Amino acid sequence: QVTLVESGGGLVQAGGSLRLSCAASGRTFSNYVLAWFRQAPGKEREFVAFIWWSGENYADSVRGRFTISRDNAKNTVYLQMNSLKPVDTAVYYCAATSFSGSAYRSAGFYDSWGQGTQVTVAS
Repeated sequence: QVTLVESGGGLVQAGGSLRLSCAASGRTFSNYVLAWFRQAPGKEREFVAFIWWSGENYADSVRGRFTISRDNAKNTVYLQMNSLKPVDTAVYYCAATSFSGSAYRSAGFYDSWGQGTQVTVAS
């Protein structure tokens, strides 16, 4: 497992942008698949994006607006969020796993989680 700490959340107007960061400490960062999930009040945690050796994968609801990236030298994963909408309001969590498989869109596949950062998009 790794320790993950998110930052960069806040309040933004609809149409605006935010960049979330997630700093990792612990084992070899480059070996991990990294993801972002989000959870809105009263809703289940949902997949946003993951990044692995073969590229990136996005939820339909954010594709074309959000970009996930990683800097292995800084042990950090980012989520650039553009054209934000009020429906994007949620607590955003980063997650990491060293497991191999095909369920990277599933929260249960990840064994390390950050504490979450609030993103609020005002209309």
